[in-house]
Amino acid sequence: MMSQLRKLQEQMEQAQARLAEETVEGTSGGGAVKVIMTGDQHCKAVEIDPQLLQDVDAEMLQDMLLAAINQALENSRQLQAERLGPLAGGLSGFGL
Repeated sequence: MMSQLRKLQEQMEQAQARLAEETVEGTSGGGAVKVIMTGDQHCKAVEIDPQLLQDVDAEMLQDMLLAAINQALENSRQLQAERLGPLAGGLSGFGL
């Protein structure tokens, strides 16, 4: 049982390392604002279409950034659930 638990722990660590390298994105304003985030929820980049800056006020830009960040976070959480969910299910056999 301990060897199974160690193997499961190794698989979990490998999956978490892969999540740190995988990216997802969130967009708003029809793609004018894009946030790129890793699977372990670290923001890697924020991209704003320069054309948008000519036509938008600060409050609208803030709202668009917030929407893109929240979408990227949700996509990151979904990626985590996809990658770690099957491994976490294996813990139930150990009473965890």
